[in-house]
Amino acid sequence: MEKLIELKNVTYTYEPEEEGLPGYTAVRNVSLDINKGEFVAVLGHNGSGKSTLAKLMNAIFEPTEGSVTVKDIPSDSEENGDRIRRIVGMVFQNPDNQIVATIVEDDVAFGPENLGVEPAEIRRRVDEALKTVNMYEHREREPHRLSGGQKQRVAIAGVLAMQTECMILDEPTAMLDPMGRQEVINTVQRLNKEQGMTVVLITHFMEEAVLADRVVIMDGGSIISQGTPREIFSDPAFLREHGLDVPQSTELCLELGVKDCVLTVDECVEKLSALMGGAL
Repeated sequence: MEKLIELKNVTYTYEPEEEGLPGYTAVRNVSLDINKGEFVAVLGHNGSGKSTLAKLMNAIFEPTEGSVTVKDIPSDSEENGDRIRRIVGMVFQNPDNQIVATIVEDDVAFGPENLGVEPAEIRRRVDEALKTVNMYEHREREPHRLSGGQKQRVAIAGVLAMQTECMILDEPTAMLDPMGRQEVINTVQRLNKEQGMTVVLITHFMEEAVLADRVVIMDGGSIISQGTPREIFSDPAFLREHGLDVPQSTELCLELGVKDCVLTVDECVEKLSALMGGAL
């Protein structure tokens, strides 16, 4: 597969906030490739280095040691960082922190305008992006009147309007209710599967991670495991040892003695139906 993002032996240490305090190393000697068109979920408890890793891939941070390259562009300068952010867009946890305009369509247009895109092309991109996330009918609304899930979809549209090849989402559903979470995850899945966008999803919801092609587990700033969702969630003891859980469907089937690794609700229903002789 074609590599889009490549991290080699990357370490990132935060500078001390006050003189005399030691720096904090958030990412330690991490090597990771993200392939074009791939959907990768990154899991880890609070403080494991997930968000710092995301900012390194987006060139918000430059590594203290090692190298990060995006399409062979090294993130070793401010100029290259600008080039990388035209390829890799980022959606943060709180959509209110990303919304800068008082009208939805103006907010989505903000990124392309800063890139110097022609007005007619901006109009086309904004309309297309809002239609993609099913927010076109809300284009003239005030963002503060939208639900959390709708705001996050507007933030995603803003990244789409910049025509990036990859989208990194840093816990985008953490502040949303179940309906809002589902809206956002459905949008992310559709962008990956139907439009081929590369997606890196930082999340603490196991049910979101099962949708990925690959799951990466972080702890103490290092990658401690990676594999397909079925490979990762087939070892609940390992996950719990590192402060993580398994999807509810997996947990239920384990409690009922189902030996196969079950990931989704549909799989759970199928296995329990078989267990009960087709009664479900």
